[in-house]
Amino acid sequence: MSPSFVSPEVDPPDLVLSRTRQWIERAVIGLNLCPFARAVYVRNQIRMVVSAARTEEQLLVELQTELFRLQDTPPEQTDTTLLIHPEVLTQFEDFNEFLGPAEKALRLSGLAGEIQIASFHPQYRFAGTDPEDITNYTNRAPYPILHLLREASVSRAVNSVSDPGAIVEANLETLRNLGHRGWQRLGLSSGPAAS
Repeated sequence: MSPSFVSPEVDPPDLVLSRTRQWIERAVIGLNLCPFARAVYVRNQIRMVVSAARTEEQLLVELQTELFRLQDTPPEQTDTTLLIHPEVLTQFEDFNEFLGPAEKALRLSGLAGEIQIASFHPQYRFAGTDPEDITNYTNRAPYPILHLLREASVSRAVNSVSDPGAIVEANLETLRNLGHRGWQRLGLSSGPAAS
């Protein structure tokens, strides 16, 4: 029942960006899965990059470039970056394995403690959950995404709420109440435009 977002046909970059924005607006902000996303989105402080990488090595190079770019850009201009990579790591197991090298690249760049990497994927699955468990959708996106976040921004956001752990519980409850049919009613794209 889980939509298969990525196929061998690759969407053009403008469509990738459009579908990513739609996901942010309808799911991330619309369902309040991240209560901190709305402010940076409406202020246009989210940099969205569609990677042309076709190999993990190419993606690592782009990741390092984006890490340094985020570090060198004032937060008022770019607070966070979405590195969207529709042509590589389309299988969740491969994507999950890649998170180790991504974290190593972060450490080697000297930016650990300054920037952190969050992950989203069309087939995202938390350890110990069934692939069809609706709670996996808290981290499901139309394409594989490495989300680069400034530690200072994360700390400010977390300190602004009385119980940060309640956000996770609220998200799980939201998705359980929504169910698969509710998710489908969000009208989020589930693959290349050719369908």
